[in-house]
Amino acid sequence: MTKPLTATPRALELGREVLNIEAAAVQALSQRLDEHFLHALNLILSCHGRVIVSGMGKSGHIARKIAATMSSTGTPAYFVHPGEASHGDLGMITSEDVIIAISYSGEGQELMAIVPTIKRQGAKLISLTGNSASSLAKVADVHLNAAVDKEACPMNLAPTASTTAALALGDALAVALLDAKGFGAQDFARSHPGGSLGRRLLTHVHDIMRNGERLPMVNVDATLGEAILEISKKGVGMTAIVDANRHVVGIYTDGDLRRTLQKKLDFNTTMVRDVMSANPRCISPDSLAAEAVQTMEQFNISQILVVDETQKLVGALNMHDLLHAKVI
Repeated sequence: MTKPLTATPRALELGREVLNIEAAAVQALSQRLDEHFLHALNLILSCHGRVIVSGMGKSGHIARKIAATMSSTGTPAYFVHPGEASHGDLGMITSEDVIIAISYSGEGQELMAIVPTIKRQGAKLISLTGNSASSLAKVADVHLNAAVDKEACPMNLAPTASTTAALALGDALAVALLDAKGFGAQDFARSHPGGSLGRRLLTHVHDIMRNGERLPMVNVDATLGEAILEISKKGVGMTAIVDANRHVVGIYTDGDLRRTLQKKLDFNTTMVRDVMSANPRCISPDSLAAEAVQTMEQFNISQILVVDETQKLVGALNMHDLLHAKVI
């Protein structure tokens, strides 16, 4: 039976060494960033087509991630495999596009095979290599130097520090483009509607509030018993108190009910206006649902009324509604 492998203390030291080597590679890249980076940014900013990112092997994986990051931050980009490009996918590239070609050696056969066609098409070429004297670097419109002193692999063979540096440089391009385009949180949410940020930034109060028959409310002249019955029927833990024009004058909650019980008042003769909480916290239906969460947490309340610009009641929310909508 083969003896199972176990990690030794050396593995911990090796892990730390890898992280230190890769961190140093990125730090060195930061110090080396120059006007070529700005030139690459300007090429992309002036691009009327799309950004195409390509690479082979490990560089291909990095290229895919860079394309995905750019696309999600306001710069339409996609990945093209250099091998597939030689067999028809080059038809996707137009003179309006900018190509980012990634190859640490700068001599990758698959990439170099498609460069003449890219140049003939009139597309702009940005090369990202570890060798400024390489063939790819020389034919590019802009070359970005991603050289590293050594790989984190103990044999200095497996792409490790070099792919980390390339990935970091791609992120730097994406973030700089994001800033130049004024791409904000709302734009990011539109690209990520299924994520938590998308739900927080794209969901408005009017999307999830209770209204119509589900909206708990009683007239200001209602008895306490009628208010309690409305709370029980609608299941929101409160009822709004409104005047004849449906303007909010107060709120009566489960908490108010517990305090009222201690006073032993007659539910049939006590008027709800005498025990309600006046001037309750309200929110606009056009506000973000996240703002409702912030207000409710700030004032330690579990429900909030929704009113229009005239303070007319149009809806209501409680924490369960916000949880169900996955806003919190």
